[in-house]
Order: sequence, then C-alpha cells, then structure tokens
Amino acid sequence: MAQQTECIRILKALADETRWRIVRELLQRTLTVTELTERVGATQYNVSKHLRVLREAGIVTTEKEGKNLNCTVDPELKQKIARSKNQLDLGCCTFRFD
Repeated sequence: MAQQTECIRILKALADETRWRIVRELLQRTLTVTELTERVGATQYNVSKHLRVLREAGIVTTEKEGKNLNCTVDPELKQKIARSKNQLDLGCCTFRFD
C-alpha cells in the first residue's frame, strides 16, 4: 500500500507539463525560482505554486539562501533516477528523463 500511495502522489505531481519541465531542469542542476521562471516560461507566482506541489510530493527540496530560494530534486530521488539511467520506476509506470 505504501508503494501505491507514493506512486499516486508522484503521478499527481508530474501530471502537469510545467511541473514535469521544472523537474527535468532541476535534474540538470540546482536553480533559483527566478532561473526556473526564465527556463520554463512561467510567471514567478506559477513556478512557486508548482514548486509547492513538487515539495509536498517529495520530489523537490528547497533551501533559502539570502533572497534566493534554491531548488533541487530530492537527493534520494535523484540518486534513484541516476541509478536507473534517467528513469523513475514507480512500479505502476516508468518516467524517462531524457
């Protein structure tokens, strides 16, 4: 049941195209909200909302540094994806981050 709950949580978070793009960008390197806004072509307000959803799903972590909020894919999740050759296998489905 725990795996199913995790699967549902991640599926809901990645179901949005902007959130998917945010995760793909963050798999490359840590970015600030401002940098993400530029890369995904969304407003800062929308990027912040999407980051909240991704944080609640355990996909993204954030750290305040001065005025900036640095965002990255959760280290454990990032290692899991790297070990699986840029794939995230949830059991019910597999995501490819190419």
